[in-house]
Amino acid sequence: MAATEHPLKELARFLPEGSFDQVVSILHLYKVHLTIARERKSVLGDYRHAHRGSNHRISVNGNLNPYEFLITLLHELAHLLTFEQYGNRVESHGKEWKFLYGKLLASFIELGVFPPDVERALQKTLHAPAATANGETALLTVLRKYNQNNREGYHLLSALPEGALFMTENGKIFRKGVLRRKRYACVELRSGLHYTVSAITEVRLVELNSFG
Repeated sequence: MAATEHPLKELARFLPEGSFDQVVSILHLYKVHLTIARERKSVLGDYRHAHRGSNHRISVNGNLNPYEFLITLLHELAHLLTFEQYGNRVESHGKEWKFLYGKLLASFIELGVFPPDVERALQKTLHAPAATANGETALLTVLRKYNQNNREGYHLLSALPEGALFMTENGKIFRKGVLRRKRYACVELRSGLHYTVSAITEVRLVELNSFG
């Protein structure tokens, strides 16, 4: 994983306006070693607790928009706070983590650093935040609107109508089915095999007259 260790003054350009001072005070208080990572497909951020004299370590993907970057950083800081209070005695995304993450989110909502639509989506997750990004479909759908590098021709799967044909990055073509919790039941046309696909997967719409 290629990454860059950023001095804190460089952190400001990754964060929403008005959030820098509070973020830095938390990083200083807990002596966090923060790394800005290049895009990772599997994770948006990562936390490693302090061990044998080393600092707490957090990494966050640097390609995220400022609001998603801050939310991801708060997710990882909640892991730090959970470890500080409970060590390894509780589940990583258990009720203790959810409580502390909700408190962090609420404190930044009070600062007014999020746009109204992001704030509304966050308010719905405060009391029961999901353990992973894929579990926050509604929130991530709103956040993606603020990406500066949205790829032309790509859509979130959740935005396509049921029955639509779509192509994934590996070139396979599927028909979108019904939503099952956070994933859609889909059929791969060539093989006829059934798959479930995350609602926040970015896909290309395939027109009926261009297929086959």
